[in-house]
Amino acid sequence: MEVINQYFRSLSALQKERFEALLPLYSEWNARINVISRKDMENFWVHHVLHSLAIACCTSFKPGTRILDVGTGGGFPGIPLAIFFPDTEFLLIDSIGKKIMVVNEVAKYLGLKNVSARQIRAEEVKDPFDFVVSRAVKSLPEFTSWVKKNIKKGGFNELKNGILYLKGGIFDEEVRSLQMNVNVFEIKNWFSEPYFETKRLVHLVPK
Repeated sequence: MEVINQYFRSLSALQKERFEALLPLYSEWNARINVISRKDMENFWVHHVLHSLAIACCTSFKPGTRILDVGTGGGFPGIPLAIFFPDTEFLLIDSIGKKIMVVNEVAKYLGLKNVSARQIRAEEVKDPFDFVVSRAVKSLPEFTSWVKKNIKKGGFNELKNGILYLKGGIFDEEVRSLQMNVNVFEIKNWFSEPYFETKRLVHLVPK
């Protein structure tokens, strides 16, 4: 939790309380249902919570923004973002029912009224959203083919409506094939931990 306080100093008491509850909650659920790699739980704050909050360093969602989190797994990046942006509406989806059950239980325990979760494939979601967020569930061309249909045109946030994709490694070839406007943010410019040296946030806007 210290690393969250280090980078985000203006959290409310309720936000701090909710963030502090995450590690014991996920430790308890992970013992029953493996939603986070067991060996990665010791890196929970940096690899999962802080990584998710890189999106909050890129933009501040205005009240009423609607966000779809695709392939959320145990609730990342959606749950940390929902704590950070309580006036933003989040739909977290995954094709694995056990993971969605955990997400629903975590959201219920934390009292996150701005979160709903469904077991559904991205291709089946019809609703429009301002942003689609995800943590590298597929290659960019495949991912964008699933969710392009869900992005509302225009938008009322500082960033244009689009995809915010947390991704590591080299993906120049993937980006070249996309019929989208691309902006890449280096997460190491926001967070100093070595884990973020090769991590990026990709903002994709349909042309």
